[in-house]
Amino acid sequence: MLSVRFTIRPYRAPDFKTLWAIDQSCFAPGVSYSPAELRLYIGRPQAFTLVAEAQTESGPESEARARICGFLVAEQGRRAGHIITIDVCSEARRHGIGSCLLEAAEGELRQASCGRVCLETAVDNRAALCFYKRHGYSVIRTLPRYYSNGVDALVLEKHLLSVLAHG
Repeated sequence: MLSVRFTIRPYRAPDFKTLWAIDQSCFAPGVSYSPAELRLYIGRPQAFTLVAEAQTESGPESEARARICGFLVAEQGRRAGHIITIDVCSEARRHGIGSCLLEAAEGELRQASCGRVCLETAVDNRAALCFYKRHGYSVIRTLPRYYSNGVDALVLEKHLLSVLAHG
């Protein structure tokens, strides 16, 4: 069984090619970002990017090696944050990486006094919808033909400061 230990760290410029490759593997054309789009989102003035770096061991004789296995891009607004994308390599899923990335981003948004966070996901992405609902997100509306491939998006939202005050 593959064992994955990981840490969350801030993005560094040399990570870009790997992040773009992960995005391409996670999303279909028309949903995945072009290099220019991803660079634009990472570089926005209020954006931050978190990287999950795994120490992977495949057996007792194997050496551990670090590699990027996921990332999240988010943006701080005046009162609300926005999760732009969250991507985890297929072989690294089901190890809590996506949850840790999301929780770390929500923590940064709380620190920036964002009272809520929103995001979009494709209406046909059942795994993402289940993931976000498990983390307390609610669907608030549908955006027709949001993605360039014509697929609608669901807008999901989570209140953050009330969670901080009660949790």
